[in-house]
This record gives sequence, C-alpha cells and structure tokens, in this order.
Amino acid sequence: MPSECDKWGWKHVSVFGGFQTRTGTKRWKCNHCNLRYNGSYSRVRAHLLGFTGVGVKSCPAVDRSLRDAFQILEEERLSRKKKKIPLMGKSNKRCRSSQPNHISVGKTLSKDDVDDVVARSFYADGLNFDIVNSLYFQEMVKAIASFGPGYEPPSIEKLSGSFLSKEKSRMEKSIGPIKESWSRTGCTIFCLDQSTGTQGVFAVNIYASSSRGLIFLQNSNIKEGDGADDVFSNVLSNGIMEVGPANVLQIIVHPGHATKLCESLICSKFPQIFWSPCSTISITMFMEELAEMDLVISVVSCAKGIERYILSQQRCSPDVLAQNWGEEEKFNLFSAKLAPTYNLIWRILELKQALEEMVVSEEWIQSKLIYPEDILNIEVAIMGNDFWRGAHLFLQLCEPFVSLLGSLNLDTSAMGDVHEWRVQALEAVKRKGIEDIVLNQLDTLIENRWDMLFSPLHAAGYILNPKYFGKEQAKDKTTMRGWKATLERYECDKTARRILREQLSSYWRQEGSLGEEDAVDCRDKMDPVSWWENFGSETPQLQTLAIKILSQISSVSTFQMNLQDDSSSFQEAVRVLGTERAEELIFVRNNLRLHGKRPSNLCSTSATKMWDIALTDQRNGIIDDQNKL
Repeated sequence: MPSECDKWGWKHVSVFGGFQTRTGTKRWKCNHCNLRYNGSYSRVRAHLLGFTGVGVKSCPAVDRSLRDAFQILEEERLSRKKKKIPLMGKSNKRCRSSQPNHISVGKTLSKDDVDDVVARSFYADGLNFDIVNSLYFQEMVKAIASFGPGYEPPSIEKLSGSFLSKEKSRMEKSIGPIKESWSRTGCTIFCLDQSTGTQGVFAVNIYASSSRGLIFLQNSNIKEGDGADDVFSNVLSNGIMEVGPANVLQIIVHPGHATKLCESLICSKFPQIFWSPCSTISITMFMEELAEMDLVISVVSCAKGIERYILSQQRCSPDVLAQNWGEEEKFNLFSAKLAPTYNLIWRILELKQALEEMVVSEEWIQSKLIYPEDILNIEVAIMGNDFWRGAHLFLQLCEPFVSLLGSLNLDTSAMGDVHEWRVQALEAVKRKGIEDIVLNQLDTLIENRWDMLFSPLHAAGYILNPKYFGKEQAKDKTTMRGWKATLERYECDKTARRILREQLSSYWRQEGSLGEEDAVDCRDKMDPVSWWENFGSETPQLQTLAIKILSQISSVSTFQMNLQDDSSSFQEAVRVLGTERAEELIFVRNNLRLHGKRPSNLCSTSATKMWDIALTDQRNGIIDDQNKL
C-alpha cells in the first residue's frame, strides 16, 4: 500500500488521531469548508476534486482554479504510483491475434498502447468513429482516468436498469425549466420521419421546440398503407397532449409521409394549432416555381436537355467540358436544398465557351447521326443568342432571391424574416430594370402561391417583430391576409380578436411604453421576444401573442439532415429490453444528443462555407456574363 504521506489531499484536511490499521479510515475536517467526515483518503480526494457517489459532498469552498490545481496533483500522484508498481504477468508470453490482449491492473502503458486498445474496441464492436468527438465519450474517458487503476464498468443489468432509470430522472429534471416555459412562449411540435430498414414501415420522431430549447418527446413506427394517416395523426395527437394543447402554437411536418388527410385530422381535433410548412422546403418550391414562368420555361427546358445530353454522352464531350461539369459535386448542398434549376442555368452559362466548342467537334458530328432531332435542338440553342439571353434573364430574376436566401439562417431566424426576405428580393428584382411583363408575372406568382407555401404566422411575425417596424405592412395585401388568418385561428372569440387589432394599432401609433425613447432605440438592438417583454406590458394580449409567435422556429431541414438513424437500434432494444425500457433508452439517448451538441454544430461548417463560395462564384458569373452579352 502506498505511503499516506504521498497523498496530497491529507495536507488540506485536519485529521483527528492516527490512521486505523489496514483501512486508513479516520475522522477528518476539511481546512477549506470545515465540513467533517469519517473515511479513508478516497473520500478526502472525492471531497476536494468534486466527485460524487462516495458519501461526501463536493467542497463548496474550492473554486474551479483550485480544483484544477488539485487535479494536477492527483495526476502526478497516480503517475508516481504507476512507476512504483511492477509489471504484472509474464511479459514474454505472446497473445494470439484472434483473442483480446488482456491488460493487467497496474500495468504501465504508453499513450500509443492505450490508443491501440481504444481503436481495437472500435473495430471489434463496430462502433461509429464519430463517437470520439462526442462530449459524453470524452467525459467518460476523463472519468475513468481520474478514477485510476481497477475501475470495473457497470453490468448489463445495471446499464439497462437502475442506471437508465437514474439517467432518465436526471434528464427529466434537466428539461423541466424548458417545459415550464411553454405556457409563456408556446412551442412548436415538429415531426421527422426516417426509414426503419423494414419495407413498408417508417419511424416517426416527435420533438418540441421553444426559445428555451429543444426536447425529444417520443418515437413510433408506422406501417404504410390503409390506416397510416390515422396512426400518424394519433402519434402527433399524443405528442400534443403530452405538451398540452394550449402550449402548442404550430406543427411542422417535414415532407415525407404526412398527407392532407393527416393535416385535416389534426386541425379538426386542435383547431387553434397552426399546421405550418417547413420554410426551407417552401422556399425551395417557390424558387422552382420561378422556373415555370412563361418567359423562362422554354429556356429551362432547353437547359435540362443540354444537361441530359452531357450526362449521357460524357465520353463524346471534350475533356474540359466533362471536367467542369463534374464540379457539380461541390454544389450538392446548394443544388439539392435551395435552387437546383438556378444552379443548372448558372453552370451552363459558365460552360458557354466549352459548349460552343463541343457542337463543332468531330465527336458531336458523329453523335448527330445517332440522335439527330435532340442534337439539332441543342445545337440551335447553343449557337444562337436567344437561349443565352433567356438564361441570363432567368438568373437576373432569381439572383436576389438566392442571395438573400444565402444570408438567411432559416433554422435560427425569427418568425417574419421570410416575409422581409420576400420584400427585399422583390425590390432587388425591380432595381434590375427587368421588363414590366416579367415583374407582373412574378407578382402574380407570389399572390397565388405564397399562402399555400408559407404559414400565416410568418406574416404575423413580420408585423410584430420590432426590427421591421415602419415597413408599411398594412399596405401589403399578402402580409395583412396572413395577419387576418392568424387571428382567426389563434383566437375564436370576436371580442378578443378586436382587442388584438386595437392593440396592434396602438403598437403602430407608438402609444405609451411602445413609443418610449428606449423602446424605439432598442427595436433593432434587442431580441424581439425580449423587446416585447420589456415594452409590451400596456398591450398585454398583443404582448402574449407576439412572444409566442416570435419564439417559434420556421424550418426543420437542418434537424432532418442531422437526424441519426436509430430505427434499427430501437428495434433491437425492444427485442432485448422490452418496449418500456426501449422507449426510456430512446428518450434518454436523443435528449442527451440534443443537449450535448453545441448550437454551431447543428449545421455543418464546411457546408456553410461551400454555400458562401457557391453564391460568390455565381454572382460573379452573372456579372461577367452580362458584360459578354
């Protein structure tokens, strides 16, 4: 047994009497907080280092810097201890490569030796390599190292039983403040679906989001076919009831297995809750509908024909053309998520010279003998001016929308930002000097499609967000139509709706505290929810509505992209643990993942940078092409 004088912790406590033989147990008092305990050095160490679970409290008088210093002393003590313990076992005995290399307790290992053991565990047990970046994995490694030699992991029975129950209780306590905030801020129920690996069965994951945080609620598997809509709506209903119908402002369902029938069933059961499309998907659909406008549809059709030819006949294309077309891979996020048709037209304009060289090449002439009709149409378009002028017009029309979309973080933006995006994009298009006939078509498209693609909550958020005060929302038909739809769903009582309208007029007229100097100065400097909390007390009903609307998210696409596929592991958990324990495991696992992720990690940094690069290059391409034309 190592000498007690080598244990630094004894210098920070006062011991009453000598050590008991063999056990090292004695009564002692902490020199920092004066708390008294009975126990051996393991309790002294736990008290000073802040460990729990050994019958002592963490010392309240030890701050973080002092505790870090203690940790260094403890690591140095363990290092000295390892050097004193001889290597156990026969060192000259070789282990078979097919069997694990058992590490004896007290054996001194180098960093490379430990890395080998960790890596071997990952390979043998099929662990995801991303686990090494998990905060929980890193905490586990540090905890085991801090415990020292001799640590034995908990048994399977404890992991799936008492420890799981304890972690669930800890998680429920942790998310308690988020649930308590729902009555004030409201929340969004959103639903993400994924494949289960079983044909005809998909998994549904239900989450609740508010300004205080995100919570995983439940998981359910649904069989496709007759009755799937009823089951889906029941799963959503259970989630709503768990949160409380009065606390739910909207539901966002990522396109997948949700249908109009499911929407109808939910809205009839909960008429005050909004069924909101995902904003990212809606904007994508709107951008694609721009390509259906009369003056550009033929250009888009021709561009798709050129794309099909290049993809099917790359062997006949010049090397430079095939190589440049292959650069499409670096714009995958841009193409798939945001504006694929815009990106297609831009890439074709970038390859204008290569395409013109292609149609006079010997390979092209040979291809004309095989595909005469398709080839001639493409050749006429490439060699003429009409197609290139039309392509440039389409980019001019779309570029303001795409540019603003690149600067709008849909997953963190406040309600109302999408309406401001629409207004700014329209103003930018008009400044480009595009013909009135095209602008009229654009106005008609927005008028006819906006209400179908976007929740009316966006219009209400645009009105109530103090950052957009003075934007003359009352003169915008689309905005006011959304405000009217919001009031009619949110409040069924006519008198209550009248009060909200009157208080909105007070807000616009800057009456009372709404027009105070600080209120005016802070409109674009404070978070919109905080602004209403500080200055909206004289219009309480409007204040409540504003806080609820401005606390909601509008898009779930980033969550969908980052959703980890747990469907197969859930089925295995059900088989091994039973349904109840498996549901506890999924609840704990998903909420730990949500709370263990930093906000900046929800969306890939590299993807964001690639999006910025794509936008910059495309804007430059538009300018260069305009000069050429």
